Amino acid sequence: MGKLDGKVAIVTGAARGLGRAYARRLAGLGAKVAVADLNLHSYKEFDAEAKDMTADSTVAEIQAGGGEALGIELDVTDRDSVEAMVAEVVAKWGRVDVLVANAGGGRGRPMDTKASGLDPALLQLVVAMNLFGTVYSCNAVAPVMKEQRSGRIITVSSVAGTAPSADGGYAHYGAAKAAIAHYTRYLAQDLGPFGITANCIAPGVIATGRIMQTVIPGSSQSNRDRSELVALRRLGTVEDCAKVVEFLATDLSDYVTGAVIPIDGGLVRG
Repeated sequence: MGKLDGKVAIVTGAARGLGRAYARRLAGLGAKVAVADLNLHSYKEFDAEAKDMTADSTVAEIQAGGGEALGIELDVTDRDSVEAMVAEVVAKWGRVDVLVANAGGGRGRPMDTKASGLDPALLQLVVAMNLFGTVYSCNAVAPVMKEQRSGRIITVSSVAGTAPSADGGYAHYGAAKAAIAHYTRYLAQDLGPFGITANCIAPGVIATGRIMQTVIPGSSQSNRDRSELVALRRLGTVEDCAKVVEFLATDLSDYVTGAVIPIDGGLVRG
């Protein structure tokens, strides 16, 4: 028996990288998983992500492992699409027990996104992808969870949302991620009386294909060994983060809500 047998989970941004790891982890615990993403084959954008795949999609990987999964393509910045996605999950499986609001990410290079010179269009895009997409996802599942009087909401911030970069780069992303962390604290107070927990994870430097290919090369410290800044002297893996998602999605965290948990190996942002 898995800890999440009979439960239903939604993971946004689950076609690759961290979201894929969360979806697979929850499926391995017995949950039926809705894999939601703008493109269910987005892993093809990055060679390292594509090489890591064991099937044509995250959905296919879960099904190949004996799990049950549903793939839904949507843009989380479109509130109507998010609500339709949740309605589709409820129509198919009758409930929603876990939401991992993972969709988001950054755009642009750190050196081109300094706090004092942000491009308005890029700012709007990144705030919408991260903060608005998270709020829309949480708002869409909240009525279902309130009716059940149970549920686990896990949002995704970043170390960029807890401390600034040394040169002020990637400010749009960091500000959006900081907002997600604080929004989650409000959400926990709002939903706690209904038996719903809301917690946030804040990953550090996680060696996904996208991060290694696009973010680190565009930073002011691109030539530095990032592991030197980590107490554990290694970059994080997607499984490092998935383990904490497991904790927050199961009974291990019954009395934890409103928390922001760093998953950064003891990173110092130098």
